Order: sequence, then structure tokens, then C-alpha cells
Amino acid sequence: MIIGVPKEIKNHEYRVGMTPAGVDELVGHGHKILMQKNAGVAIGFSNADYEAAGAKIVNTAKELFAKSEMIVKVKELQKSEYSLLSANQILFTYLHLAPDLEQTKALIASKCIAIAYETVTSDSGALPLLAPMSEVAGRVSIIAGANALCKQAGGPGVLLSGTAGVKPASVVIIGGGVVGINAARMALGLNADVVILDRSLNRLTQIDQTFNGKIKTLYSNNLNISDAIKSADLVIGAVLTPGAAAPKIITRKMLKLMKKGTVIVDVSIDQGGCFETSKPTTHESPTYIVDDIIHYCVSNIPGSVARTSTLALTNATLPYILNLANNGWKKALLNDSHLKNGLNVCKGEITHQAVANALKLKYINAEKFL
Repeated sequence: MIIGVPKEIKNHEYRVGMTPAGVDELVGHGHKILMQKNAGVAIGFSNADYEAAGAKIVNTAKELFAKSEMIVKVKELQKSEYSLLSANQILFTYLHLAPDLEQTKALIASKCIAIAYETVTSDSGALPLLAPMSEVAGRVSIIAGANALCKQAGGPGVLLSGTAGVKPASVVIIGGGVVGINAARMALGLNADVVILDRSLNRLTQIDQTFNGKIKTLYSNNLNISDAIKSADLVIGAVLTPGAAAPKIITRKMLKLMKKGTVIVDVSIDQGGCFETSKPTTHESPTYIVDDIIHYCVSNIPGSVARTSTLALTNATLPYILNLANNGWKKALLNDSHLKNGLNVCKGEITHQAVANALKLKYINAEKFL
């Protein structure tokens, strides 16, 4: 199979869909890899590194898309890339379609086979291709929040750890999944006072046992959330409904409960955000203020640590890429029901129920195409 890996073009996005090690593995299985020129240069993977691994370097995304049977990316397609897709071409990347009708319509019109990293599942019910970036996003959310609390960044001038004679900052994390756990670990490591809320009592018990009671746990409901955010310096939104739009956990009215200068970081922004006042921002301009509350809503948080993120992501995606390349998309999906769950759009139809529901569009069971 001919596999193309384009250069990411989203604002301050330096990750790349494949490392030289991945190229070497796929070439060893008889596949041809096309890398767009300078796709990995920003994070230390030169064109020469890819060529040494067996890839061919092409100059433009247009040429790469035109020659490839499968496109492997990191982020969702940007508007300038919509027209580059062709019928029956496999697109394997993060899509986050639930809040993105425009991209969804472009994928439908292209009649491509669009498989989303974020809805591939595992036997345990986990999301194995989302998990690595959720780990990174959770950890970076605390760093980003800590920076936003600094006075020079427009914050109130609060140090997460506090200092001798000064109490630490209060960090409230809504959601006890992979993002929430990793955010909690980072916040606790910085000596912050950490509260985590979740609707799963089993998860709250697990968190309590894992952290030996050092992290306070609360059952997630409106009253507990409202009470917790009153004293918070930093609030992390880490709520996920796989494939669907994130529920709005904090309304605009609830912002009035918070202290002036509180920072809220919406890690769920890729799926539409879990705060009513959230809107996507970029690494170039990451924050804005609503009702005296600082919002950090960067939609590609792991892109700020692009080399680490690329290595973590491609470690997880490579076996799936090999499966698709070795067997073709139909056989690969038939043989792996969890990979089949990643199929969001196929030949002009939406094949993921949560995406269709979120966008109020027609859903077609993937079995029709298999």
C-alpha cells in the first residue's frame, strides 16, 4: 500500500503522523511511504532520517494526497485539505467530528474511508489511540493552567504550590478518566490542593486508593461542582463521551460563583468543550476572558510538546496502520471490531452513531460496507 504522511498545518501543530522508526517497519512489510517535505523537521526528524528509513520525500500535500491510498495524520483535516481527499482513500487520524459539521460534510462529499483514532476501542472498553494524547493533555493542562495564573500572563498571580506560610492553590478537576488522572498527578506533584469529581464511584475509589487519600474525591453533580469551584484557582474540564459532543458541565451562570481571575482549562474542547463559554483557541492566542474568568481552550494541547506527543502517539497507532496496510481496510475492520469502531465516515455515509446523533445526520451501520 502507498501511505502518505502530510505536514500538519494547524496553528502551532508540529506533531507528525509517523516517525522514521514507523517508516522502517512499514517498508519492511513491503509498503511505500510518502513523507511531505519537512513534515518532522520541527521536532528533530529530518528529511534525511525518513529517506534513510525508506520513505520518499514529496514537496506538496497536493502531490502526496494524489499519490496515496492511505493518509496518516495527527489532527483533523483543515479547510485547505478538504479538496485533496479522493473517493476510497483511507484517512486515519484524529477527527473529532461531533462539533464539526463542516469537516463532516467534507468527508461525506469526498466518499473517503475516514477512521478516527479517538473512537477506536479495546477489550477493556478503553480508547487506546486517544489515551496517549489524553495523558499528555492532562499533564500539560496543569502546566498551561499554572502559567495562565501568573500575573504576566494576565492571571491573578497565584503559585500552584504556594510557599512557606502561604497555602497552595486549589485545583478542581472535573472528570476522573485518563486526562483527569494525569492532571491530578501533575497538580499533586506541584503540591497543589487537588479535588477530582467523577460520576463513577468505582473510579473515585480507585483514585482514593491510588493516591492514598492525598487527592480529595467528590461525586460529580451540580451541587458538588458548584461548591468546589467557589474556592478554585484552577479548574480542569476533562469530560469525555466517546465520539459525541462533550456535555456542558459548567454553565455561564456558574462562572459567577468563581473568584475573579480563576483559570479554567477545557481539555474537552476537541469535542465541543465542557464549559458553556468555551470556544477553541490556539497556542498563539491561548486564552480569553468571560465574566472575569480566564479561559484556556487550546484545541491541540499536546502539540505544545510535539516530540514527546509524536513518539507516544505513533507507538500506539503503528500496529493499526500495519493492519490496515497489510490487509486493506475492509479485511482489517472485519477482523478487528475495535478498529471498526473507529470508522466514522465511509463512502459518503456516517457510520458512527454518536457522531450522527451529535450532528443530527443519518447513521448507516458500518456492516453495510463490510
